[in-house]
Amino acid sequence: MRVMVFFDLPVLTKQNRIHYSRFRKYLIGEGFVMMQKSVYSKITLNGTASDTVIKNLSGHKPPDGVIQILTITERQFQSIEYLIGEGQKEVIDTQQRLVVL
Repeated sequence: MRVMVFFDLPVLTKQNRIHYSRFRKYLIGEGFVMMQKSVYSKITLNGTASDTVIKNLSGHKPPDGVIQILTITERQFQSIEYLIGEGQKEVIDTQQRLVVL
């Protein structure tokens, strides 16, 4: 399973930027990998683990902005087509359960 987070957070005020930075650091600290700006993904073992990740994310949401979460299987993730450029090579896109980073 893979949990994908899409967010659009305001950065107009200093307080907005603090919330943005905290949320982004939280994502990175929880093992999310940046796919592109404001799009992060994380591999989870199963649906239960995905639900836990989503529950924890809701506990760290900033007060303003939009955060969208999508849970997909690894097979669905592998089917992403790139129309321009190439995918990041360091993004894990295999179906193997054991991944050595």
